[in-house]
Amino acid sequence: MPLVAGVDSSTQSCKVVVRDADTGAPVRDGQAEHPSGTQVDPRHWWTALHTAVDRAGGLDDVAAVSVAGQQHGLVCLDEDGEIVRTASLWNDLAPAAAADELTAELGPQQWAEAVGSVPRASFTVAKLRWLAEFDPDSAARTAAVCLPHDYLTWRLAGSGDPARVTTDRGDASGTGYWSPRSSRYREDLVERAFGSVPHLPRVCGPAEPVATTAGGLTLGPGTGDNMGAALGLGIGPGDVVVSLGTSGTVFAVGRQPVSDPAGDIAGFCDATGRFLPLVCTLNAARVLSSTAAMLGTDLDGLNRLAGQAEPGAGGLTLLPYLEGERTPNLPDAAGTITGLRTTNMTPANLARAAVEGMLCGLADGLDRLREYGVAINRVLLTGGAARSPAVQQAAPALFDADVEVPTVDEYVAIGAARQAAWTLSGAQEPPHWDVVRTRLPAGDPAAVRPARESYRKARERMHSV
Repeated sequence: MPLVAGVDSSTQSCKVVVRDADTGAPVRDGQAEHPSGTQVDPRHWWTALHTAVDRAGGLDDVAAVSVAGQQHGLVCLDEDGEIVRTASLWNDLAPAAAADELTAELGPQQWAEAVGSVPRASFTVAKLRWLAEFDPDSAARTAAVCLPHDYLTWRLAGSGDPARVTTDRGDASGTGYWSPRSSRYREDLVERAFGSVPHLPRVCGPAEPVATTAGGLTLGPGTGDNMGAALGLGIGPGDVVVSLGTSGTVFAVGRQPVSDPAGDIAGFCDATGRFLPLVCTLNAARVLSSTAAMLGTDLDGLNRLAGQAEPGAGGLTLLPYLEGERTPNLPDAAGTITGLRTTNMTPANLARAAVEGMLCGLADGLDRLREYGVAINRVLLTGGAARSPAVQQAAPALFDADVEVPTVDEYVAIGAARQAAWTLSGAQEPPHWDVVRTRLPAGDPAAVRPARESYRKARERMHSV
């Protein structure tokens, strides 16, 4: 019964799970916090990883480990492998203008055809342009660039040589300079953004062993957090995941790449050799926590209030762009409440509008996937906000789909552990690990149609400003 470990190095924390390699049965786990912010010294992630491993009881009896990490972040290394500057994270909106410049230079259609996605502030390619323009001294010192999961995998491998940094096709597909169709870097796009081409990580196969650590661990290639979640949930074609964490994501496994010149869908790859078209919103769980705070209550109180309001919140609409927004691409936007009348200005309606506003943005993402022919047989609702009774009550109707809620667990870390087990086994496919899910009662799409229409109109007004 070999044991494997999976790491989820997210925006907020580092989580480590130890699992049975054959069955996926949990053995132990540990966690450590990350510093907040949109730019963070990567060495904090390394320290947090060690703390989380210690709290998980160590890895002395573990045979393999893989790391899944937050996508897009830019980690810069000098020729000696030292950190050049703080890493720009996915939620750093400073590169928004750089993303717009790059999009305008080639046009969205050409970007979509080249790398499956149109640059956004979160993408690594936009961060490279921003770095070259606003911190040229750091740019000049940068000999190699990589992603957060790449950095931790490289540190675990222990070589210290920046030329030996590795990644996988899932995380590479979120950089904006790696092509899912041709499975190669577009160095011309790197040079366009940065003015030169630093060393880029070698892209490994889905279960390719990267190294053996000093402690004798087989090191898997790792992947991005969304790809790790897909692997942890065991999804296949026809499954769509709606994740309600710090950000909101909608993604599905596909057999063909997706290229959306509108930029709403990111044409990513998954961690198994297939594809992972994804729509991301910046605002998800914090919409609920922020609204609860404004109403002078907690999340339980928000759920109680939302349950007292009818679908549609009496005509009240919350456009929840509290941190700007990525989809639609409105990085400078702010949240907006519309439809206020004396008859609907109640805490219950505002609570309901917060739930519906958050979910409507993700329902738009589901619609975009449908437009590109992505099959949606069921939706798996995950993330912290998926536990909300108000969210569970509203989601089936707003999504117009069968919705299942997997048992609460660390699916990104579990996906990394499943990849570690796959790497260890050398098999053609990852091992089968069971996931327990609960199906939610079906909703009536007609009951929430007015809320969707009000949300659409509010979104269009925001676009026109």
